[in-house]
Amino acid sequence: MPRIALATYDPGAEPSHDTDLPELVRALTGAGAEAEARYWDDPDAHWGGYDLVVIRSTWDYSWRAAEFEAWVERVGALTRLANPASVVRWNTDKRYLGELAAAGVPTVPTRYIAPGEPADLPGGHEYVIKPTSGAGARFAARYTPDQRETAVGHLARMHAEGFTAMVQPYVRGIDVSGERALQFFGGRLLHASRKGAVLAPGTPYDAEKVAHPDLERWEPTEGELAVAEKALGAVPGAAGLLYARVDLVDGEDGEPRLMELELVEPNLFLWLHPGSLERVTEAIVEAADQGRRSCAAPSWPVAPARR
Repeated sequence: MPRIALATYDPGAEPSHDTDLPELVRALTGAGAEAEARYWDDPDAHWGGYDLVVIRSTWDYSWRAAEFEAWVERVGALTRLANPASVVRWNTDKRYLGELAAAGVPTVPTRYIAPGEPADLPGGHEYVIKPTSGAGARFAARYTPDQRETAVGHLARMHAEGFTAMVQPYVRGIDVSGERALQFFGGRLLHASRKGAVLAPGTPYDAEKVAHPDLERWEPTEGELAVAEKALGAVPGAAGLLYARVDLVDGEDGEPRLMELELVEPNLFLWLHPGSLERVTEAIVEAADQGRRSCAAPSWPVAPARR
């Protein structure tokens, strides 16, 4: 019986936002595994006693980046971690978008402004500022050129907290065709969803946002699948991926562009795609069984198969 831990966050007195977690624990148990959810920062957790630790919903990690990175390295040295520590380390810094663009992946154009660098902001179009380390639209906002003073204040706040800023043009296609999330598990397309725009005009960067507004099921196009495959194929250590979410938007030419690649703790939206629970369960159990038999990386395909 494989032992599996699903790493999540401690919600305190509030209900957990991960509504998929109880269903996934039940499904894994029903499949013959010994599965449980554990808070990633639980000091009493014996991570080395599991055959597999799956990072599922550690949704407070971006506020505690150094602590989380140390935890990832520690757990990755004790047992099989999904996704692997090297992938998590690479993906928690969104400067990976520059690497993927250099590899030929169609991405949303991105510039970076580190602490101490001048506030070089666009003067001819609407744009978005957000940190290279963040989740759930934390510290993200959109600006028009005449809002420069407010945007500079946003940059100053981020730099004071040690964050490097990303500056991207506001992709107007989001307001028309939304943002599509293609999710992969065990090297294959699992399902896809579409959501509306997260950043409304005038919303302060430090306001709480709805991360997945108007979420609905989506059937990905051939073009979207092609971009997703190219992005995943360019990930260092891609062969070790258990799961991935590829977020896409339409560029000015109407073609899909990579907005973000989530390889750490993507929401699976199993409540929207209940038929995917069985495949996710099978892939996790298989990875745990591999962890018991060998320390080698799983041999899933780098490019996810089309359905």
